[in-house]
Amino acid sequence: MTMTDDKTKKKAIEAAADIFRVDSIIADIEEQKLTVIGEMDVVAMVKKLKKVGKVDIISVGPNKEEEKKIEEKKEEEERRKGGRREER
Repeated sequence: MTMTDDKTKKKAIEAAADIFRVDSIIADIEEQKLTVIGEMDVVAMVKKLKKVGKVDIISVGPNKEEEKKIEEKKEEEERRKGGRREER
């Protein structure tokens, strides 16, 4: 995201905050990076941010913490299934 000064940074943050289901927003002017975490509509996010400046999407996917939780749940379910088979 192109952010040249605090004014464009503020506009970018406000635009991102308008989108439904955004959990957190982190703006870094030096790296020209806006990190938005949540389960929002990415297309709607890009449309909003294009009004502020040039937008490049770096990655889209689940939050790393959420991904770990999902993996832990899968492992726990596998353990439960494995334990049930042994009991029979």
